[in-house]
Amino acid sequence: QVQLVESGGGSVQAGGSLRLSCARSASAWSTNCMGWFRQAPGKEREGVARIYTSGGSTYVADSVQGRFTISQDNAKNTVYLQMNTLKPEDTALYYCAAVQALGRYHCYSSSLADFPYWGQGTQVTVSS
Repeated sequence: QVQLVESGGGSVQAGGSLRLSCARSASAWSTNCMGWFRQAPGKEREGVARIYTSGGSTYVADSVQGRFTISQDNAKNTVYLQMNTLKPEDTALYYCAAVQALGRYHCYSSSLADFPYWGQGTQVTVSS
């Protein structure tokens, strides 16, 4: 069973930064695509960034392009989401998720429903 544990959320002022971490269990070797998603109150969950762990190529949504970066540390079996220049509209519960993709483009295009493994989420609150 793949287990994902997010951490690093918190409360910051607009313009600040946070780095979220997603620690993957050893059984996560079967997955090669990691995604960060977020869900704000009253809104649908949306994709923020993806990383194809077999090579490290990444995709970042237009809404956070230039501010958010996804990366991985294979030695620590951890995926990160570096969030800079945070805005109040970035306030949400952030989740990481994992799936076995056919390739990087499949990783980037996979929908929420395609991801079978999810963490419990970590709250990010940005005040103006």
